[in-house]
Amino acid sequence: MNKHLINFVILLSMSLLAACGGEQKAKPEQVETEHQDEHENSNTTSLSAQQLKSIGIETGMIENKQLTASLKANGVLQVPNHNRASVNSMYSGVVKSLLIQPGNTVSKGQVIATISNPEFLRAQEEYLGIHPQIELAELEYNRQKELNQGNAGALKNLQAADAHLKTLRTRKASLLNQIRLMGINPSSLSSDRLVSVLSIRSPINGVVSTVQVKIGSFVESSTPITEIVDNSQLHLDLFVYEKDLPKLKENQTIHFTLTNNPGKEYDADIYSLGSSFEGESKAVTVHAKVKGDKTGLIDGMNITAVVSLNEQTVPALPSEAIVTWQGQDYIFIVTGEMYSGDEKDSAGEVTFERIPVAKGTTDVGYTEITLLKAIPADARVVTKGAFFVLAKMTNAGEHDDH
Repeated sequence: MNKHLINFVILLSMSLLAACGGEQKAKPEQVETEHQDEHENSNTTSLSAQQLKSIGIETGMIENKQLTASLKANGVLQVPNHNRASVNSMYSGVVKSLLIQPGNTVSKGQVIATISNPEFLRAQEEYLGIHPQIELAELEYNRQKELNQGNAGALKNLQAADAHLKTLRTRKASLLNQIRLMGINPSSLSSDRLVSVLSIRSPINGVVSTVQVKIGSFVESSTPITEIVDNSQLHLDLFVYEKDLPKLKENQTIHFTLTNNPGKEYDADIYSLGSSFEGESKAVTVHAKVKGDKTGLIDGMNITAVVSLNEQTVPALPSEAIVTWQGQDYIFIVTGEMYSGDEKDSAGEVTFERIPVAKGTTDVGYTEITLLKAIPADARVVTKGAFFVLAKMTNAGEHDDH
């Protein structure tokens, strides 16, 4: 009897040991399976109620917002050719005085330089000397005319006198125009008052951009002395791609900033749409007139512009709800229990799923989105704190890799 009892105890003990060994062996497999399930979806992450409260996570729904669409483009400030002047002297000469320097503001008709040349005296001398010649020619013509009327003179003499008088009058008119082109008043000339120094005057109002001569320089009639630009008629050339051209129209408003100094915004109105491509860029030039204060704007400056388009109602979220990771834009939706306010559940967690989106128009703090993955119609989206959710997810991913 005792022998059978002892054998039973031994067999029971061996069974229990085997069972315990099998249970202990199964536990690591169970833990490994749970670990794999937890991280098999790399697009989700969880935060505890305490973390949510510390970060200040807020959620909301995707809204239909009326946003003003906009088009960004680059361009350059330009002054029309009829508002810029390359100033030359009509005659060759030596620069005697230079009354301007770059940056000076000049008025139309203002003297900006003087040049001298003894040759200037020749036209004046001839002009003054032609007067008595014309008087004598007129007397001769009248005499020949009287003789011809009395049949006492030959017709050819009258014709020669007439031709000579006309030649002198033509020459006088030519000299008169030359002297006026020199900027000299012909009526002010006399035998003891001739002008050997000519004044070069500004043909437009504007600002001196360059001065290309110096005192003592010899200038030809083709030598530019200075360039003057009238910035009051400044406009911008905006380079717009063909696909965006139908979105623009005349009188549309453009807001732009200087590329190298974006601190101040300027406005312009479109007045002309280009009809040809600029080189091989496949961009069309759109012309706009700058409005208001043009202080600080100079011909040739590069600009960055935003063109306001028509308002449209689109699905949108606060701009801070959208995060970028490895070149792709994402939002986060809640897929588990959400902690908010006083409903504190310290033991619970909230799960978030990362959803890829494409961004569109941005206006008044909201950005248009296009979902690249379907989500439930009533899905709640992280509207504040999305960056921290992304950080938790990416940090967890990097930890798991190790």
